[in-house]
Amino acid sequence: MSGGKRIVVAIDGPAGSGKSTIARRLAERLGFRLIDTGAMYRAVGLWALRAGIPLDDMHRLEQLAREAHIELRGSLPQVFLNGEDVTGAIRTPEVSEAASKVSTVPGVRRALVEKQRAMAASSSVVMEGRDIGTVVFPDAQVKIYLDADPEVRAQRRFKELQEKGSSPGFEELVREIRERDRRDQTRADSPLRQAPDAILVDTTGMSIKEVEESILKIVRDRTSNGKEALR
Repeated sequence: MSGGKRIVVAIDGPAGSGKSTIARRLAERLGFRLIDTGAMYRAVGLWALRAGIPLDDMHRLEQLAREAHIELRGSLPQVFLNGEDVTGAIRTPEVSEAASKVSTVPGVRRALVEKQRAMAASSSVVMEGRDIGTVVFPDAQVKIYLDADPEVRAQRRFKELQEKGSSPGFEELVREIRERDRRDQTRADSPLRQAPDAILVDTTGMSIKEVEESILKIVRDRTSNGKEALR
């Protein structure tokens, strides 16, 4: 593979598996652009809530997704919806639930997949979500499927919310994560599943640093310029 070729690192997995954290760290280490596709669905969910659009109105939700101007800026990344910084606004439990529902709408997924592909047209990217390796970039050079036990994923979410000053019920978080898994895995359009050529990384007993290093090794093994990018 020539040094000038764009590289796509696709990271898929269920809610709470560590995709966002790992994708951000990988993008920084590799010098690639980070594309958080979940943030894009959250932005559409936020706009739907603000506009009072029912989350089962498939036609209007698709229109919204097509009209939404979504920008991901920086390494965090910051999320802008129609010019407004919504980075914080999209992280509420209400928006999480809305995003999970709008993401089951085929028209919304088609609209955002077009935007995601356009974002990756000009540079090497680390892209994370639930259908990157199977639908958005089936020819990605590196495909990772992150997973962890539901209780472990709920514990991570619990800690994250506590650090933000929230006091969620742990059992409720476990229930929500299992429900999101069921919804993601059984939706008709682009269900969550591991691509046949994706490498499974079970993060249950691993630290963030261990996960990061193991995936960096996979990137190096799969691409000729992984080592160069890490200099």
